[in-house]
Order: sequence, then structure tokens, then C-alpha cells
Amino acid sequence: MERNGYTIEPGANLEGADLSGLDLSGADLSGADLSGANFRGADLREADLREADFSGASFAGANLAGIDLRAQCFLGRAFLCVTSGVHPPGVPANFEKANLAGADLSGGVHFENGSFAEANLRGAHFMECRFEWVNFSGAELAGANFAVGELRGANFKGANLEGAYLGGADLEGANLARANLEGADLEGANLKRAKANEDTTWPEGFDPVAAGVIFQ
Repeated sequence: MERNGYTIEPGANLEGADLSGLDLSGADLSGADLSGANFRGADLREADLREADFSGASFAGANLAGIDLRAQCFLGRAFLCVTSGVHPPGVPANFEKANLAGADLSGGVHFENGSFAEANLRGAHFMECRFEWVNFSGAELAGANFAVGELRGANFKGANLEGAYLGGADLEGANLARANLEGADLEGANLKRAKANEDTTWPEGFDPVAAGVIFQ
């Protein structure tokens, strides 16, 4: 597949490539170097990005519904193959306002300090993932699965987590101001020093104060 003069294939070198606004649905970019690439507004539905490096890439406004990032690891602020053993410094990727509805990032993805602000993550799978200090403000997370996830310091301000599964998740120090957690499953979740306000909506019968939440 050729797009904008670039060959779209597994293992492709697309460092710094401008692929904004392109139809890349179903593309196989597994193992590709996507660092610093521009995917703003691109259609990446059902694309295969496993083991790709997209540190510093921009996916703002892109449609990534149904993508598969399993066996992916985000360490040192760069997406890496779990088995690569390479740890370049990297910079956080930008997924602000991107559509990742139903995406599967489960199985050990580590995303540090990046942003999913106002992204559509409805029904996405984040089981056993690490999202310390990640920005989910204003994101659509209804029905998302964060089972046993590490979400310390994450910003969920104004996010919709209705019906989300957060069982066993670590939300210590997370910002839940104005978040909607109606119907969410918080069994076994750690909410010590999490921040909330009077506009935060909780599951029926849940006692945030007893759970260690701080109201501001």
C-alpha cells in the first residue's frame, strides 16, 4: 500500500512521516517505526500497530476504533515491543480526541504522562495496563475495562466512566473531579488520596470517604 509516497507495510520506516487525514483502515504497520509521525485525522480503524514504535507521534482526532496494541509496552515514555529490550527516551504520544472505541490495549501496556483527553474510549480494554499520570480529562470511557490497572495520578476530570470496570485498579491520587462513575465497578480499587468534588457521580451505595477519597 502506498500513501503520500510512503510504503505502508510491516516494519516500515515512517519516522516523521505526514500521514494526516489518510485512509489507513486495516493497514498492517506491525513493527513499524512511527516515531514522530503525524496521523492527525487519519482513519486507522482495525489497523495492526503491534510492536510499533510511535513515541512522539500525533494521533489527535484520528479514528483508531478496533485497533490491536496487545503485546505492546510503553516504557521510558516510548511505545516498545515487550520483547525488544530497547529503552529509548521517547516522548508521549498524543491521542487527544482520537477514536479508540473498542480498542484492545490489554496485557501490560505502559503509557506514561501521555494524553487521551476528550478521546472516545468507549468499551476499550485496558486490563493490567499502567497509565500513571495520564490525562483522560473529558474522555468517553463508558464500559471501558481497567481491571487491575495502575492509574496513579491519572486525570479523569470530567470523564464519563459510566459502567466502567475498575475492579482492583490502583487510582491513588487520581483526579476524579466531575467524573461520572455511575454504575462503575470499583470493587477492590485503591482510591486513597484520589481527588473528587461535589460534581463527581458515584455508583449507588459507594462511600468515597470511607475509600479514602479527598473532596476539594
